[in-house]
Amino acid sequence: MASKGAENGEFSFPRTPTKGRNGLPKIQTHGKKEDQICHDDSAPPVKAQTIDELHSLQKKRSVPNTPIKGEAQPAFNAASEEERQKQQLESISASLASLTRETGPKVVRGDPDRKTETPRAQVTHQHRHVHAPTLSTSDSALKFTHILYNLSPAELYEQAIKYEKGSFITSSGALATLSGAKTGRSPRDKRVVRDETTEDELWWGKGSPNIEMDEHTFLVNRERAVDYLCSLDKVYVNDQFLNWDPAHRIKVRIVSARAYHSLFMHNMCIRPTAEELEEFGTPDFTIYNAGMFPCNRYTHYMTSSTSVDLNLGRREMVILGTQYAGEMKKGLFGVMHYLMPQRQILSLHSGCNMGKDGDVALFFGLSGTGKTTLSTDHNRYLIGDDEHCWSENGVSNIEGGCYAKCIDLSKEKEPDIFNAIKFGTVMENVVFDEHTREVDYSDKSVTENTRAAYPIEYIPNAKIPCVGPHPKNVILLACDAFGVLPPVSKLNLAQTMYHFISGYTALVAGTEDGIKEPQATFSACFGAAFIMLHPTKYAAMLAEKMQKHGATGWLVNTGWSGGSYGSGKRIKLAYTRKIIDAIHSGSLLEANYTKTEIFGLEIPTAVEGVPSEILDPANTWPDKKAHQEALRKLGGLFKKNFEVFLDYKIGKDGNLTDEILAAGPNF
Repeated sequence: MASKGAENGEFSFPRTPTKGRNGLPKIQTHGKKEDQICHDDSAPPVKAQTIDELHSLQKKRSVPNTPIKGEAQPAFNAASEEERQKQQLESISASLASLTRETGPKVVRGDPDRKTETPRAQVTHQHRHVHAPTLSTSDSALKFTHILYNLSPAELYEQAIKYEKGSFITSSGALATLSGAKTGRSPRDKRVVRDETTEDELWWGKGSPNIEMDEHTFLVNRERAVDYLCSLDKVYVNDQFLNWDPAHRIKVRIVSARAYHSLFMHNMCIRPTAEELEEFGTPDFTIYNAGMFPCNRYTHYMTSSTSVDLNLGRREMVILGTQYAGEMKKGLFGVMHYLMPQRQILSLHSGCNMGKDGDVALFFGLSGTGKTTLSTDHNRYLIGDDEHCWSENGVSNIEGGCYAKCIDLSKEKEPDIFNAIKFGTVMENVVFDEHTREVDYSDKSVTENTRAAYPIEYIPNAKIPCVGPHPKNVILLACDAFGVLPPVSKLNLAQTMYHFISGYTALVAGTEDGIKEPQATFSACFGAAFIMLHPTKYAAMLAEKMQKHGATGWLVNTGWSGGSYGSGKRIKLAYTRKIIDAIHSGSLLEANYTKTEIFGLEIPTAVEGVPSEILDPANTWPDKKAHQEALRKLGGLFKKNFEVFLDYKIGKDGNLTDEILAAGPNF
């Protein structure tokens, strides 16, 4: 029979339990004193009255951009922040405005799918829109376009995983994504508006990467992209910077349809502080990335459903029919190749590092030459891996991140890149285990062009801010599969310009009968796909800056020695590193030099840690006749490639052009 305490629901275990049936202790019940409390983990009830209100308490309100390091910042004044965000919305609405209507679309801050999580105090603030009455009304004019503005990586992860098929978190914490049907750039679908200004300024015609389009066609494609973006419930907007030199930085706005694209550009561009974002104002350049939405094939100049269009006059870029994020990165690089020379600043497709004593080196090289490997040196600071500017202030990185190849990546070969693939990094088209989410870097099932984009501060020895003094050495890398270029050559200014314009390397490709032989590859300024002006203009600027600041040019062959591919051997990486070390230390300037035939290159007679016999290719070939034939063959290829530049004269008399030409192979 239950006790009175049991009837009241009060139970307790006695100190010495008595045994009941089955050997289990009996539960004893007794009354509890009124002043006795129960010691448990209970806490005061939450302030929220509903689940939605509870969720709203979970998130602390902040300015939606990269947090400021250091001391805590005072809270923003509510009225001023509302006015600031109103101005931001007005600016974004103006960016998304159709050219055929008086006003931009109605825009509103926030995610349309998360309205219930918004604190009541922010509803009016976030749903403040900007629009004006128009004479004609359409369905698109009646809707709001939600703006997801400068979201953090964590927020973009949530958006991608929830709304973008093919987005997953890998075992290292990186976000794996798919770029759709396009897994690389589409250079044949890239167009540049040819108008009265660009007609004379840009490089057009044979050898040029610039394929023309007219202003009207650009506006047709712009309208198509803008209409598509405005038809979406939400778009992602990034306001960021290019160029770490504050005196010459460029404000860019990226409007995109995918969280993947927003995270990619968050990593690749320079991330603004809260104060910088407040004062951002009108961007200097805007990208409209419509992603998978195609262009109209019946539009003039269109050759496929993909079109990447650049209008330098309007400072705008339109992307249709491709989701490959690299189009945005390289598109902006092309813009910098146009804007920076106007300020007498040289834009460069190069790696850049700096020694502890402040000596800066630039590394130029096409794919496979070792540019990334040699510019990444744990004994030196990394200023950047790909895009730089050389101004009156020194060198500066254009970007805020790195875009690394992932194919066959390993911790042993590239530890810095491997360790940078963590939370915040976006990975393109990689293959991973469906259960463990571990990435298989050797798998090419989607594409061989697998990539990872991460902030540059993920590299341990990155120099922040990414600026440095004037370069001391300019290193041109070539992987010569013909085996006739020396492991290292010291160049005079004319030779530096000649080899910079040539942008040579050699690849190994199969011939029809199955025998593999070298194939020469030339890319002007080591980045022909991105330059806007004639290569000789960049070369002249390079020579001028090198001469003014006392920089030395070097040609380093990371390819074959003792014979061409198939008979010779690849120059050991250890030897190349010793050569680079000697360049950095300045000891190579003190060496004795001899001159080679045909190319007229000055080669050192000795380099510490490198066998002297390999420094002159003629000594390493057992068949001297075959060496001469290969040397003349490569010289002929250089001459043929340079023919496209002969009709361009630098200066009034063209003497500089003649000097550059004379610095090439002579036979």
